[in-house]
Amino acid sequence: MPPFLSYEDKKPGVSSRVPLVLVHGHPFDRTMWAPQLAAFCAGRRVIAPDLRGYGSSGVTPGIVPLGRHARDIEELLDFLAADSFVLAGLSMGGQIAMECYARFGDRIRGLVLADTFPDPETPEGRRGRNALADRLLAEGMRGYADEVLEKMVAPYAGPEVKAHVHRMMTATSPEGAAASLRGRAERPDYRPLLAEVTVPTLVVVGADDTYTPVPDAEAMHAALPDSVLHVVEGAAHMPNLERAGEFNRVLAEFLTEVDSRS
Repeated sequence: MPPFLSYEDKKPGVSSRVPLVLVHGHPFDRTMWAPQLAAFCAGRRVIAPDLRGYGSSGVTPGIVPLGRHARDIEELLDFLAADSFVLAGLSMGGQIAMECYARFGDRIRGLVLADTFPDPETPEGRRGRNALADRLLAEGMRGYADEVLEKMVAPYAGPEVKAHVHRMMTATSPEGAAASLRGRAERPDYRPLLAEVTVPTLVVVGADDTYTPVPDAEAMHAALPDSVLHVVEGAAHMPNLERAGEFNRVLAEFLTEVDSRS
């Protein structure tokens, strides 16, 4: 059966390198990873899906929990016969990566957790996410995109980066975004999981990220048994776009280490 998710699957031909799977955040799509797709597809298989409700994938109204996103990714990777891989996620994508590790961690050779955090939602946060879901359904995406653009990326980010991020946000289905917001509001506590992660993990965060500040990344790094922390100066919530060269360099070093262990 064809997968529910739209995706890119960049195959370099025969390669001994561990494939890389990239999970985007909210409210974006797989083009968020354009610099990484371009940088790593020459010698490594790179797979980047559009999550349910985002990009070219189908929309499921109501509530889409992180567990549903994780099952979608597992089903896609089954379909693509990707048996083992490095799994990278940013923001909500990082939380989905944690959920994936809980569900099929035996297939994951390394984790990349970028600008994300493992804590469960607070009561205030739950109310806020559900209120935002209501707003997006009533008003659409543009007003929200205008408001948060300079938190998603730093105010000093380049105009091309800002335009790309704004374009992704405004192109997202309000129904898809709202469903994931409601699902994310009910997420579990992933902090106990971190201590059980047995694979190498790269924790990355933008120095000026206000959604997931540096102390959140430091706490994850401290909780993970085998992790490296890298703080990207001159970036906010999306260092993979804002400082793509530095992000790619750090990711390349990490992938080389995972390849050597595999």
